[in-house]
Amino acid sequence: MDLQSTKLDYFDDMQKLQSTATILSHIQEGEENRHALILDSTIFHPQGGGQPSDTGFITNVDCNLKFVVQDVRLKDGIVFHYGIFNTQEGFTPNLESGQEVCLQVDEQRRVLNSRLHSAGHLLDICMKNVGLAYLGPGKGYHFPDGPFVEYKGTIAQNELQNKQKELEMEANKLISNGGKVLATVLPYAEAAEMCGGSLPAYISESSTPRILKLGNNPGCPCGGTHVADIADIRSVKVTHIRTRKGLTKVSYSIGP
Repeated sequence: MDLQSTKLDYFDDMQKLQSTATILSHIQEGEENRHALILDSTIFHPQGGGQPSDTGFITNVDCNLKFVVQDVRLKDGIVFHYGIFNTQEGFTPNLESGQEVCLQVDEQRRVLNSRLHSAGHLLDICMKNVGLAYLGPGKGYHFPDGPFVEYKGTIAQNELQNKQKELEMEANKLISNGGKVLATVLPYAEAAEMCGGSLPAYISESSTPRILKLGNNPGCPCGGTHVADIADIRSVKVTHIRTRKGLTKVSYSIGP
C-alpha cells in the first residue's frame, strides 16, 4: 500500500475531540473483511505505548453516513481506523478517496485513558522523589482493567509497605499542587536536555522525539494523550507493589 504517513493531530492538541480529514483509502481486510478507513490526518489515538485506542465515529459532510470507530492501529506510519458502518439496511457505503469527513472522538473514553496514562508518568516522577531513582526504566500498562508501571530493579521486602504509602502521598501532593502538562516534538539534543541530559537508547539521534512534561518536572518521551493539568488526574491510589525476578511492579488506580 503506497500511502503517505498519517498526520497525528493529537500530537499538537491532546484535548481536541473534533476535526475534519480527507479519506485516502477505504479497505476491507482479514477473514472477516473488517472495514478500515485511512485518512490524511487523525485525532484518534491508536493503541500503543501502554494506552488503548480511542473510539468514536467518522461521518461524511452530509452526515448521512456514519462509520463507528471500534479500534485504531498504527502500522508503518499509517493509522487504520477499524469499525462498522451504521447505516440503514440496503444503503451502500460510499466513501471515496479525496472525500472530506468529520471525526468525533468519544470524550469519556479519551479523558479516562488520558488520566490513567498521565498518572503512570506521575508515578515515574514520584519513584525518584521517594528515593527509588536507582530503579531503571521499564514499561507501563495504562488500561482501565489494571494499570501499572514496571521498573528494572527491586525493593527490599521490608520497605514495600512504607514505599507504597510514600508513593501515594507524593502522587497526591503533586496532583494537589497541579501544573501544566505539555507535549512537544523537539530536535534530539533539545529533547535530551529536557529529559535530564539523555534519552533511551531506542531513540535515534537523527529523530525528533515527542517529549512530555508534567509541570516543572523533567520530561520523558511519550506518544500518548494526557490531561491538560496534573490536577486533572484528580487522585491516585497505589494499590500494590510487587518486586521479584529483578523487576518492581507498581499497580495503581485513579479516583472518579
